[in-house]
Amino acid sequence: MARKLVSFDWALKRLLRSKANFGILEGFLSELLGHSIHIDELLESESNRDMSAQRSNRVDLKCRDGAGRILLIELQHERQDDFLNRAVFGVSRALTEHIDAGQAYGELPKVISINLVYFNLGQGTDYVYHGRTHFVGMHTHDELALSDDERASYRAESVAEVMPEYYLLKVNAFNHVAKDGLDEWIEFLKTQHVPETPRGQGLREAKQVLDVLALNDQERRAYEDYQDELRQRASMVSSHYGRGKDEGRQEGRQEGLAQGLRAGVYDLSEVLGLPLSDDQRAQVETMTAAQLERLRHTLKKTRRWPPGKKQR
Repeated sequence: MARKLVSFDWALKRLLRSKANFGILEGFLSELLGHSIHIDELLESESNRDMSAQRSNRVDLKCRDGAGRILLIELQHERQDDFLNRAVFGVSRALTEHIDAGQAYGELPKVISINLVYFNLGQGTDYVYHGRTHFVGMHTHDELALSDDERASYRAESVAEVMPEYYLLKVNAFNHVAKDGLDEWIEFLKTQHVPETPRGQGLREAKQVLDVLALNDQERRAYEDYQDELRQRASMVSSHYGRGKDEGRQEGRQEGLAQGLRAGVYDLSEVLGLPLSDDQRAQVETMTAAQLERLRHTLKKTRRWPPGKKQR
């Protein structure tokens, strides 16, 4: 029977910030980026603070690799409609945090934003998306390239290597058999399951370090409390969403009924030869379905507008 492992968000909060466990993070990043990654240090910033689930359901980690690049790892459980804007803001903040007054722009680090989302984000059939910046000519449609001097200055081969990059991992969209190390990592992110003989770099170490049974009593209680908090938050979101959807349906039905009755009032006023003034039309537009039904009945019965008064 497979041993139960702690969730990756908990690991990011409590376990993977230890230098002794950098190998797990390095394995994940190496599988994602396609080449070997060595983490030099964790970087402190507003996004690196250990915030409780009561204040936020997001987990952020910022580190610098051996090449001097800044790697942002952001994890989000609940739906956020402006999540892409938040990813852009995270990159912008990282850039401004790591350049001092008087420094040349050439001192800006390369930033890679890695976003793990557990909700439906956008439309697409894949579960891993990679975004890079390319400049394409509007007339000739050629891609802007670096000159020889610029390649030496930027220590890069292309414009895309200079600009920030984004990775979006739609964790819940993964429903495949793991075919490579990255798939095994995404399966772990979704299920906390690691194969008996994992191919993914860092996963073998993760099986040992992230084993729930390896936690001390205090950590285990804290982890259980954290999981309970996430379940409560999910339940509250589901309850509010369901209630809101029902209320929306009811409001939609009422508005649809009101629109039909409103059209009936207008038709009836024409048939009865009671053309409505602008003020009367404005009055009709503000009436509820029940009020419109009473008005229609009165018009048919008295052939006057408004009820009890002569039509001017």
